[in-house]
Amino acid sequence: MTKGAPTSRLDKLLANMGYASRREIQMLARNGRILLDGVPVTGADARLALTPHLEAGLVVDGEALDPLPGVVLMVNKPLGTTCSHKEAGPLIYDLLPARWRRRDPALSTIGRLDKETSGLILMTDDGAFLHKVIAPRHHVEKRYRATLARPLEGTEAALFASGTLMLEGEDKPLLPARLEIISPKEAFLTVTEGRYHQVRRMFAAAGNHVVALHRDRIGGLTLPADLAPGAFYRLSSAEAASVLARPEL
Repeated sequence: MTKGAPTSRLDKLLANMGYASRREIQMLARNGRILLDGVPVTGADARLALTPHLEAGLVVDGEALDPLPGVVLMVNKPLGTTCSHKEAGPLIYDLLPARWRRRDPALSTIGRLDKETSGLILMTDDGAFLHKVIAPRHHVEKRYRATLARPLEGTEAALFASGTLMLEGEDKPLLPARLEIISPKEAFLTVTEGRYHQVRRMFAAAGNHVVALHRDRIGGLTLPADLAPGAFYRLSSAEAASVLARPEL
């Protein structure tokens, strides 16, 4: 057992990871269907250190172990997918393997993208990491590529950067945001807040309308061009840490 590493009973760990009930896990163990480094773990009450070695060496009923608790996923959210159980339409959680959707603690999105916004969203079962990313004091940058109904007028960058823009129905101005023009009707907008439909409402306040919106960056993490819509990727610890880093622009 690795000194200092957290531990868990085998049956509790696998039940919380969605494999089966604790009783069913006990049956699998007694029948020699749970192996660690090729050796059967016949006692479901065995305490195991939650380490990379366990993740690499444990095999459950012929399958490699799913990611241990503390996982962070990068997901390329497709258009039409919702992040909330309260909205109609396919859920982002449906993109995950069925067993992963039964985990406890559950995998949750870090913030949300609305149904008509695509791109980078993170999911995790690590509550501490989730709160660090969404905490206002950390000012984690989020970059969006917006396609607009009308050409930009040229005044938007100064307006968004001013720190004085007030959205309709609110009484607190937005923090400064950065606009990078791509073409007359396309721009990157980088914000550090997560107000309701913020990017769409910012362009509306500037007299324009967003017809397509895609998020491609959170902090120092950029969505890979080869990650297809609907696909997900498990982040390494270094990649997860980069979310809280300011990107080099």
